[in-house]
Amino acid sequence: MEIIKIVAFAFIALSITLVFKNEKKEIAVLISLVVGIAIFLFMISKITAVMELLQKLALKANVDFVYMTTVFKILGIAYLASFCSEICRDSGENNIASKVEFAGKILILVLAIPILMGVLDSILKLM
Repeated sequence: MEIIKIVAFAFIALSITLVFKNEKKEIAVLISLVVGIAIFLFMISKITAVMELLQKLALKANVDFVYMTTVFKILGIAYLASFCSEICRDSGENNIASKVEFAGKILILVLAIPILMGVLDSILKLM
């Protein structure tokens, strides 16, 4: 199973990071960053498969592709903001981490407004 490979890789990286954490914190943060990127790259094929499936479902359901693109952007923002904030927390920068999370939430809200307007428009057409 792929999750076993990912967990084993993460535990090995965690062990290495813990060795460096007290003496060379910068190296520990870099190791954490590289491991996070490596796991993300390992999962790209799975993410692509899910996106293709959702696109096919959207075509079958006659959902406007603009909405699907927006949903994909929202998911990307959520994942990237979470990843970045966790790296910041690992570095001991909780303040920066909270600002990244705040920015991610605002960007998601901005992207969600057209979807909300589309839903409201559909409800008004039904009435």
